[in-house]
Amino acid sequence: MRTVAGAPSAKTSTPYVTYALIAINVLVFAITAAQSRSLVDNYSGSSLFQRWVLVPRLVADGDWVRVLGAGFLHYGPIHLLLNMFALYVVGRDAELVLGRLRYLGVYLVSLLGGCAAVMVFAQHSATAGASGAVYGLFGAITVILIRLRQNPNQMLILIGINIFISLSLPGISLWGHLGGLTAGTLATLGVLFLPAWLRVKTKESAGVVGWVAITVLAVVAVSVTGVAAASLVA
Repeated sequence: MRTVAGAPSAKTSTPYVTYALIAINVLVFAITAAQSRSLVDNYSGSSLFQRWVLVPRLVADGDWVRVLGAGFLHYGPIHLLLNMFALYVVGRDAELVLGRLRYLGVYLVSLLGGCAAVMVFAQHSATAGASGAVYGLFGAITVILIRLRQNPNQMLILIGINIFISLSLPGISLWGHLGGLTAGTLATLGVLFLPAWLRVKTKESAGVVGWVAITVLAVVAVSVTGVAAASLVA
């Protein structure tokens, strides 16, 4: 038995990958809070936070660990709780439909897409948070609903509200959100719709096509990040 994404059906509906991602984010936050000796001001006094926060000019200097690391940092407990709640709500269903590995692939591609957008459009920022990846899952759930012939209007409204909030409030990474949303949506389209567009006949082949789509998007995101970094050095 396989899901509509071509992934083997899980023997249990427990979203282990979602739980693992939440655990990693909480653990990283706990480390930064311990280093700074503050739950609220966990960023200014934490060496880990300073090493991982996404600062485009430092990435241009070769500090590429920030491209992934920033997606697991958070500015204070409220930032963490909001992102982890959203990850829990949308991640459970996305993981069940996409399968654990494809779901993780979409999550990471969304994270990379958000970082790439920041590198291009917000070069003077210091960005952190899982929200780029979470926005990617918003897009993924929307595509899943369309694939299952369900009404996606609630997700579209939720995305619109969150983009409005990103535009309205200072200190929120609009480009990180939009980059993650775009990457997650395209990756899930590649998994759920591209095989049919290419007239792939078997579930196994559809799964391969989905992985190719995820890989190509990851390469594109990293390449965009590299070009942006090179432009900062020039």
